[in-house]
This record gives sequence, C-alpha cells and structure tokens, in this order.
Amino acid sequence: MPFDMNPKEIEKALSAEFEGADITAAGADGKYQVRIISDAFAGLNAVKRQQSVYRVLNPHIASGAIHAISMQLLTREEHAGTGN
Repeated sequence: MPFDMNPKEIEKALSAEFEGADITAAGADGKYQVRIISDAFAGLNAVKRQQSVYRVLNPHIASGAIHAISMQLLTREEHAGTGN
C-alpha cells in the first residue's frame, strides 16, 4: 500500500512553492482538499492555477500518496470578495 500524506505534509510542500500564501489542506486516505490564497495566482486562469499546484504535487500523485485532490485557488482580492 502506498504511503499516504497527511495534510500538514501537503501544506509544507505547497508553502515552499507559494511563499507567503495562506495554505490549508484537509483530508485523509489519499483524498485531500486544498485551499491556497496567494497573489501568485493573479492574472492566471483556473487551469494555469491548477497546473502550478500539480507541478508541486505530481510526484506525490505518481507515488500513490495522493489519489484525489480538490482545490480552491484564490488571490487575496478574490478571497476578500468571497466573505470567507
């Protein structure tokens, strides 16, 4: 059985790429939800935002540690407008 990551490990991996971002991860058993609030997403469409996250997580997906991931990827301005 492949090694499963825990949410803190996912947050740590993403924080190296998205410096200064607000990152939260949740989930278990290979299925995770990630929310990243970062101005690194400014000017990027949804696909480009997801690609930037997959670049970091692909080794963990390939190893089987992550089976499924859902993402909420927002700039700080977008997050402020959501009321969250």
